[in-house]
Amino acid sequence: MNAKKQSFKTGEKVLFGIFGVFVVLAVIAYAVLEAVRLSSDQPMFGATNTYEFTEQGALGSVLFREARCTSCHRALRNGTNMGLSLDGTGSLRSYDWIYNFLKEPEKMYDSSDTLDHGPAPKEAAYVARLPDDELKAIAKFISQLKAERGSSSAPMPPEGRSEFIDSMVKTWAPKEWTEKYSDIRTRDQDSIGDVKADDTDDGK
Repeated sequence: MNAKKQSFKTGEKVLFGIFGVFVVLAVIAYAVLEAVRLSSDQPMFGATNTYEFTEQGALGSVLFREARCTSCHRALRNGTNMGLSLDGTGSLRSYDWIYNFLKEPEKMYDSSDTLDHGPAPKEAAYVARLPDDELKAIAKFISQLKAERGSSSAPMPPEGRSEFIDSMVKTWAPKEWTEKYSDIRTRDQDSIGDVKADDTDDGK
């Protein structure tokens, strides 16, 4: 005896219909986006990470790849996402901090709980054993990977006021925060994220 085929209920039909509409719209939107991207001679998103390498920084870029750092990190939009992306790091950390971290990572964090950098058997233990001149060049390379204000890797938000940020702070931030903390947008950029001017630093 064959069981009677059960049809979808009205509510189920509506839900499947709504889901189908969303799928169709998503496919159409993706196709349109790709068509615009491929036909445009301008990038869809402006570059927020910049670099201007000195001779030592350019050498560090080569050593960075030769030392297999790209197997974990991204820099100049190359590499993997297994570790932190280093694009924009120069706007967050000074050359001295980066060099000291590469040489003695646990000392910089005052902890042995670093993920891959540190003594063996940590995967990136070999980095600290690189010749000192190579570490300095790599540190210089990373320190020259800058980020524009407002990008995700920059220590400072976009210039000017933001009604959205102001409204969110007013709505959600406890009143005592305004007394305890200062607005980062009113502070000197060089005081944010341990950023220090190093234009004259030759890394030696």
